[in-house]
Amino acid sequence: MENEYGPMYLIALILSVVWNFTFNRKFTFKSANNVPIAMLKVFGYYLVFTPVSTVLGNYFTAKFASLTAINYIVLGITMIVNMVTEYLFDKFVVFRGSEGTAQNKKSAKKDDEQVKEQA
Repeated sequence: MENEYGPMYLIALILSVVWNFTFNRKFTFKSANNVPIAMLKVFGYYLVFTPVSTVLGNYFTAKFASLTAINYIVLGITMIVNMVTEYLFDKFVVFRGSEGTAQNKKSAKKDDEQVKEQA
């Protein structure tokens, strides 16, 4: 890595992946999908996205180093591309067929109470 952009980007990316996976699984797609398998699929996505975005980010921040805000411009574009492509990957690959399968705690408790009443 030719400049400081790469290490900073990789740390931020790893932290955002963990947060986004948890948030998407629980709130966006409400999936009760097998977490380890879903995480492996997301890991596969990032096996492609991370090297491509890191190399391109390093290239553009080095090439346009004279621009004061180049790190922020490249990071902003990368974040937008990541958001759109990861959402599509999650929707059509990771959580396909399992959207809305997770029960919330209130509905699970209510179901348990109904089963006990019927017994």
